[in-house]
Parts: sequence; C-alpha cells; structure tokens
Amino acid sequence: MNKVKLANFEIGGGEPLVLLAGPCVLEGLERSLMIGRGIKEITDRLGIPYVFKASFDKANRSAYHSFRGPGLTDGLKMLGQIKKELGVPVVTDIHESCQAGPAAKVVDILQIPAFLSRQTDLLHAAAQTGAVVNVKKGQFLSPNDMRNVVDKIHESGSERILLTERGASFGYNNLVVDMRALPIMRSFGYPVIFDGTHSVQLPGGAGTSSSGQREFVEYLVRAAVGAGVDGLFLEVHDNPAEALSDGANMVYLDKLEELLKDALAIYEVVRKKLN
Repeated sequence: MNKVKLANFEIGGGEPLVLLAGPCVLEGLERSLMIGRGIKEITDRLGIPYVFKASFDKANRSAYHSFRGPGLTDGLKMLGQIKKELGVPVVTDIHESCQAGPAAKVVDILQIPAFLSRQTDLLHAAAQTGAVVNVKKGQFLSPNDMRNVVDKIHESGSERILLTERGASFGYNNLVVDMRALPIMRSFGYPVIFDGTHSVQLPGGAGTSSSGQREFVEYLVRAAVGAGVDGLFLEVHDNPAEALSDGANMVYLDKLEELLKDALAIYEVVRKKLN
C-alpha cells in the first residue's frame, strides 16, 4: 500500500481513518467556515484527520440555471481563507486542465469528478502539479477499470493517488454500491475512500436537480468501513434543506458525530487487515 502523506498525517495502510467533508459547494465564506468549524470540532474530539471539502464550481449540475458556485478566482480565495482559518488541508474538484495549476497553489487535493474520471488530459494536468489526486470512480466504470486511471496518473509522474467509490448506475435515476469495488481498488496499491453521500444520490431524480436518500447513508458507511476503506467522504450541512446543491443526500452536521463514532468502532476491528 502506497500511503499518501498529507499535512501532518498519512492516508492508507492502516493509518487512522481520514475524513473529507464539508458542503457540496461554497455557499459564501461565513457559512462554509461555520460548517467547517463544526466538523473540525467533532474530528478533533474523535482524533480523526480532517480535510475540508467544497466545490468552487459545480459544472455538471442537472439544469442550466442551477447554482454552480462562486467560480475559480473567488472560490480559490475562499478556500485559501478556510484553509488558513481552520488549519486543515483542503480538497476541491477541477473540471478543466487549465484549472489544475491555479487550484494546486491553494488546495492540497485535486479531485477529479466521477463524470470526468477517464479524461486523460485532466488526470495528467492534475498529476503534474504534485498535489494529491483523488479520483471519483465514474458511475459507468467497473472497479477494475480504475486500474487504467491509476496508470494514467502514474505515467504522468505521480504516486499521490486516492480512489473514491461513489456508487454505480443502476437503471435510470438510481445508484447502487457494490462493496466488492473497495477491496478491488485497494488491490491497486493506493488508498480508497468511500463517498457515503453521493452513493445515495438519485441522479436527476427531481427533474431539474438530483434527489437522494439520506436515510441510507449510515448503513452504507458502516458497510464500507467494514469492507475496508482508508477514509470517508461526506457532504455535510447545518441545514440540508437550505443547501444550494445536493441537499437531499447531505448529512446533518448535528448527526455527524454519531455516524463517525460508529465508523471508528468498526474501523478498529478491520484496521489490522488494511496494511
């Protein structure tokens, strides 16, 4: 297992379970900071390494007029302020090769969206920055297909790779999680993250936006940790009903600690098998 060094901790190989969490999209500096502070207070209490996540642009929203975010320039400025204020690493997603360089100057992890997970030029650009690259497995890919994704990043000069499972298309407007994907992707030698909130998404299920089944997040998280993962990815909000993107599958901030306690208890059982 190639452990990934980030700030003052490592991901993978039986290291502490890491959490990538925050709002789906930047909803202004103050609210994003408030959510980030709330998550950090919880992770500090539980001893979980924490990475703040939020998008500066949701370029693949279902409808033209859906909220996308503050954009690259203002978004990176916000993420830089959040990183400084919270004192934690930051992850954000990029959608075009030209965004990789500017984003890598601010954030610690460049995330490749699931819909773009096979885009060679985007993977190459992200890898060349030297930042950690977290690739969301496409809903249309088998876990074995991700070996080619790993090879693209490796051939581009980077071994700082994370792979994230976020469900597979299951008919129209639905996803299903095949837990076999987790050990398969870990067999490639890089840490695997489980996205517990996008995995319960109902893509396009609300017509002009996606819907979701938040009530199943806890079950999938427990199952994934039991199957063996190195970290969790969760979108979190103080009031998901007010969230400007993906509210239907977000975890309530005041419910997060209980979810993480359960995950940690399971992780301690399987941790020795994850070296």
